[in-house]
Formats: sequence, structure tokens, C-alpha cells
Amino acid sequence: MSTDNFSRKEFECKCGCGGYVENIALLIVLEDIRRQFGKSVTINSSTRCSKHNTEVGGADYSKHLSGHAADIVVKDTSPNAVYVYLNNCAYSDLIGIGSYSTFTHIDTRGHRARW
Repeated sequence: MSTDNFSRKEFECKCGCGGYVENIALLIVLEDIRRQFGKSVTINSSTRCSKHNTEVGGADYSKHLSGHAADIVVKDTSPNAVYVYLNNCAYSDLIGIGSYSTFTHIDTRGHRARW
């Protein structure tokens, strides 16, 4: 999975194990964010293996484990601005969104979740 804006490597587990789950829905959301803000989107974390998820304190049933999540930073944009956009977009009832002080969590869980 790669596009002009994202590469497969960005979605791989950050521990170096090579863990990767392709998720087209997540890529579509990320491309939409890139288009909406017109700025680069950095993926801090996407797919996680269970070992790495435990090491970083991820939830037992984290959407990162199945490749359905990404923690992102949009250049020069507050996580709250990303949250507000996603909370009001056409597909907002199909995603989970978490706004943190330094990043935004997005997942394609298929139903609405907010924190």
C-alpha cells in the first residue's frame, strides 16, 4: 500500500519487526486529511505487533494491532483542528478519533468512537 503521499514503510510496526497490515480505508482517511489541510501528514504509529503494543502501553484490543489505526501529526496544525475536521466529515460515524496534546489518533473501526 503506497500513494504519492504515503509509503508502506510508514505503516509498518515501529519496533522493526516488519509487521504490517494493509488497510485501504485508513489510507483513504489519511489521504483525505492530507487533501483537506494541504500539508504533510506524519504517521507516528500505525500497525503494531503485540509485543510493541504492550511496550508502548497500548490497549489490549488496540486497533493498531489489526492495522486499522494511525497516530498522526499534520504539519503546523493542532490535533484539535484535525479532530474537529474528522468529527464533522461525511464518514465521521465510521471512525474512532482521539485528540492528544501532540497527535491525533484515527481508526477505521466501522462505528463512531471519540476521546
